[in-house]
Amino acid sequence: MLRAPSSPADPAKDPQALALGALGWLLQSESRADRLLALTGLTPEALRAGLGDPAVLGAVLDFLAAHEPDLVGAADHLGVAPEVLAHAADRLPR
Repeated sequence: MLRAPSSPADPAKDPQALALGALGWLLQSESRADRLLALTGLTPEALRAGLGDPAVLGAVLDFLAAHEPDLVGAADHLGVAPEVLAHAADRLPR
C-alpha cells in the first residue's frame, strides 16, 4: 500500500524552529546581536552551545517579545504573526 508523502512540519507550530529562525534573523544585524548578548547575559559561546536548549531558545524569544520593533521584524521575516512568535516561548519545555 502506498502512503501519502508526509508534509513538512509547519514551523509556526514548532516553537524551537521559530526560535532558531528568529535567532538567525537577529544575528543578521550586528547591533541586534550585540543587544541580544548584552540584555540576555549570553556569550557567543553559550549561545552556540545552547542552540538545542529550550532555556536559551526561550531567552531569544523573550528578548524579542520585550522589544516590539524586533518582534515585528522577526515575525515578518518568518512569515508568522507577531503574536505567534511572542507566545512560542510559552510552548518551549523550560
